[in-house]
Amino acid sequence: MDVLTNEKCTACRRDSPRVTEAEIGELKPNIPDWMLVEREGIQRLERVFRFTNFTGALDFTNRVGALAEAEGHHPAILTEWGRVTVTLWTHKIRGLHRNDFIMAAKVDALHSGSN
Repeated sequence: MDVLTNEKCTACRRDSPRVTEAEIGELKPNIPDWMLVEREGIQRLERVFRFTNFTGALDFTNRVGALAEAEGHHPAILTEWGRVTVTLWTHKIRGLHRNDFIMAAKVDALHSGSN
């Protein structure tokens, strides 16, 4: 995870390459709590973070939002009582890019720092 958290998301274009299955195999062990999911034909990374109350979940949501702004890479975030679901994919390429794995690692680090 340290390697990914030290990287910065790069700007993507519509012709940027999606990660390959081999790259997913190399990157995924760095973010073991994230699941690969497919919705609407688009592969995504998703993780549910648990909290003891809504205030903790909302605080985490706001910190993920600040990180997303700093990185220029914006996830889908669902905030509920006691949990936050973060879903990452690169909209321009309708799939996964290295940026998604970088953001996942950085979101994990945010969560580790809040416990």
